[in-house]
Amino acid sequence: MILSFLFFMILFIGGILLMGISFGLPEEFRAFAFCGGLLLVTLAMAFIFRQPGSATRRSNNWSGKATE
Repeated sequence: MILSFLFFMILFIGGILLMGISFGLPEEFRAFAFCGGLLLVTLAMAFIFRQPGSATRRSNNWSGKATE
């Protein structure tokens, strides 16, 4: 659980930092750095949503049925 959170935070914060520094890079690397940062943030969010026990994989919801 702790390692998963650390992995998520490294991907998420690293992606945000990469997007932030992309504007200070030479012009031919800006788009690659920004897209790479966006990809890291997207992977971090996908990773955290697929964790067991997350709200996206509940076995029961407020209506009482597993899936609708």
